[in-house]
Amino acid sequence: MSSHVDPSKIMQVGSGFFATKTLLSAVELGLFTSLAREPKPGRAIEKELGLHPRATADFLDALVALGFLQREGKSMTGTYKNAPDTELFLDRNKPQYIGGILEMMNHRLYGFWGNLTEALQTGAPQNEAKSGGDLFGALYADEARLEGFLRAMSGIQMGPFMALAQTFDFSKYQSVCDLGGASAALSLVLARKYEHLTLTSFDLPAVAPIAKRNVSAAGLSARVSVASGDFFADALPKADVITMGNILHDWELEKKLLLLRKAYDALPAGGALLAIENIIDDERQKNTFGLLMSLNMLIETGGGFDYTGADFAGWARSVGFKDVQVLPLVGPTSVAVAYK
Repeated sequence: MSSHVDPSKIMQVGSGFFATKTLLSAVELGLFTSLAREPKPGRAIEKELGLHPRATADFLDALVALGFLQREGKSMTGTYKNAPDTELFLDRNKPQYIGGILEMMNHRLYGFWGNLTEALQTGAPQNEAKSGGDLFGALYADEARLEGFLRAMSGIQMGPFMALAQTFDFSKYQSVCDLGGASAALSLVLARKYEHLTLTSFDLPAVAPIAKRNVSAAGLSARVSVASGDFFADALPKADVITMGNILHDWELEKKLLLLRKAYDALPAGGALLAIENIIDDERQKNTFGLLMSLNMLIETGGGFDYTGADFAGWARSVGFKDVQVLPLVGPTSVAVAYK
């Protein structure tokens, strides 16, 4: 056996849930939001968050070691503050807050992933559907809960959406329809970047009041409209460009193809379909997050899965699109573009 081979990677990944739950609990407790107001010594944090004295030092210092906090002075007696990325992205009072998706992971996905082995052996979802519930039915029935979910989704997608506005040239098009537009986050990003565009955010009726509030608050109601419908049952709004952010991976192949066909029919000649996803590399060995997200679709859906650029190209051409390209955006996310 080679002398440089050691079990460090195995142990790091195998115990990775230690670090995951430490971060998720810190978000749940509001630690980073508290420290965004002012740095504090350990005992003050302990009192404010209601931590047990046995736990506080290990909890805070583990977050220092993980790089989420910084400490000036000794453990507990020193002052703790947020690291720069933590300060920007995990303070609930900042518009860049992405903790909503972490909150959902903590409250929902963390427990469901404990049943991954069962999912691998049965192919069945392990979320609310396992006990007869319906995640989306429950979400869409409660506007406050739905708004929190949509805020979480837009938070995690904002980086790729902003990168898309820089990467893809929308200047040659006049109109964009965002399917599954949720809170209208992508439409607003594109409206700010391209003043000539008219945009439509299309989603189920329960989403419309939330999207309309966001559009109105942004002062863009004259150029961004909100349309309601079911993208499987209803005709899609006509537009020069149709976008789908993390939509295709929710569904089995038959429904993926249906959405591609409907998008093709709604586009003019020369129009483009853009799918923003964690697209897996064609060799299926580099985009770790994309592959793990596909396993998350196993946990969360009855047939959804993530896909490679080559997969998308084959599907798009099968429904009539002529040219396809995949453009990297940020991190594990890319945009697959199909031209009519």
